[in-house]
Amino acid sequence: MIIILFGPPGAGKGTQASALCEAYGVPQVATGDIFRAHLKNNTPLGQLARSFMNNGQLVPDEVVWKLVESRLSEPDCAGGVLLDGFPRTVVQAELMLSWVKESGLALSQVLALVVPDEELVERLAGRRTCLDCQASYHVQYNPPTVEGVCDRCGSHRVVQREDDSEETVRKRIATYHRETAPVLDFFKARGLATEVDGLGEIGDVAARLRQALQG
Repeated sequence: MIIILFGPPGAGKGTQASALCEAYGVPQVATGDIFRAHLKNNTPLGQLARSFMNNGQLVPDEVVWKLVESRLSEPDCAGGVLLDGFPRTVVQAELMLSWVKESGLALSQVLALVVPDEELVERLAGRRTCLDCQASYHVQYNPPTVEGVCDRCGSHRVVQREDDSEETVRKRIATYHRETAPVLDFFKARGLATEVDGLGEIGDVAARLRQALQG
């Protein structure tokens, strides 16, 4: 089972990815984690990726795929995997599908959580974080008992992070639509992608995702 999960910032992708991994007994594979591991261990692939990064260049799609492929070849991925944050380009998608075909595997489903942009802005721009213990709050859905004071540690530094400002949030959402739309279109054209309503309670969204996988 190979699952690819897409979702804009604020769609609840992290929560749903964890739930799916637990339900199906597969590891969650995130591109960022793979990069950090190779860079930290100074592997040949990590050195190659760093050579581009140090020159201010984007790591080529072929190198990104090699990093991901190295993770997919590890024993814990033998029974399936949930890919988070990959593929990000059509070229990466093509490379992955070629590997899947050559390996005799099957891509179970590409799932895309769909949430209206204004709902995403409301979710993210209303988020507040304790700078001391990293506890997370929301001005509407989960405010601290005393405004600006953390319920967990008592810190008076419960603030809106810079990347949660409305302006920044809208830029992040726009980037998602711009960069992810072509990849989703690629999978849709091959009958592999399903859009799932991301509105509602966490359990309801999880049920829709499972239904989409079973369907």
